[in-house]
Amino acid sequence: MNKIGIMGSGAFGTGLAATFAKATNDVTLWGRNSECIKEINSKNTNSRYLPGIELPKNIFATSNFKDLKNLDVLLMVTPAQYLRETLKNFDIKSLNCPLVVCSKGIEKNTGKLQSEIIKDVIENTQCAALSGPGFAVELAKGMPTALTLATEDKKLGVSLQSMISTESLRVYLSNDLHGVQLGGALKNVFAIASGIVVGSNLGESARAAIITRGFTELSRLAHSMGGSLDTLNGLSGFGDLTLSCTSQLSRNFSYGQQLAQSGNLKPGQTVEGIDTALITLKLAEKHKIEMPIASQVALVLSGKTTVDIALSELMRRPLKDENIS
Repeated sequence: MNKIGIMGSGAFGTGLAATFAKATNDVTLWGRNSECIKEINSKNTNSRYLPGIELPKNIFATSNFKDLKNLDVLLMVTPAQYLRETLKNFDIKSLNCPLVVCSKGIEKNTGKLQSEIIKDVIENTQCAALSGPGFAVELAKGMPTALTLATEDKKLGVSLQSMISTESLRVYLSNDLHGVQLGGALKNVFAIASGIVVGSNLGESARAAIITRGFTELSRLAHSMGGSLDTLNGLSGFGDLTLSCTSQLSRNFSYGQQLAQSGNLKPGQTVEGIDTALITLKLAEKHKIEMPIASQVALVLSGKTTVDIALSELMRRPLKDENIS
């Protein structure tokens, strides 16, 4: 039996906890929200983040960091913009176990990936990233899901792959730590764009254009930052992009849709793509990568343009060959 710790009792953290608990693992789920923690332990539900889902009884939820002990692995599912703060506030190094980052985002103040933040704060820590097309509610229900686990240490990767794979969660292994994280983070920007298209009733053809041209932009930037094109063509790149651009279960897609319909820029929950869009614009300039869709999304989110003007700007761009490299 593996002892798995999870930091973050939101939707995805709880979904992962349910998946691992059903596979008879010893699962400890840490979270800040005392009401959620109490509900998980007493009622086996997390109505705030996963309403209507009955959770396995063998999930132990806690707000006490000291309960995360003797772990084989710790999965970090805290929002991307709070990872550095979380690492500094808790003595995670003392746990002496591998860390797996599961949040999809880029630190807005530094442009750093989640694994880079971990290396900044905690020296000599084994680190991996888990990403790909997977929704929390489907994980919690035990529906078939495939994700990619990336680590630069092959031996560690094989061990973790075996540890977190279950009958409903198939985990593929990669050594492309940067590519897997970039695919997961950048796709959120285009999921917002896709939601805007649908919310504006622009049609399925427009959404298909956003997905395919968005993937081109994503691939160009990720490749320039060290990601492999093979990785980006897989689950953590194109797979995650496709799912997030086509489903109401995607918070980024839903946010874009609501933005187009209401004009309200304030999200009701964590939407990683908002911060990612703004830092993506800076990274594109730094690496001299043309990203017209991402740029217009960033301008809309910062209040510097409207959806209608952004669409007009994209459609009036100079005509060119369809280059994807």
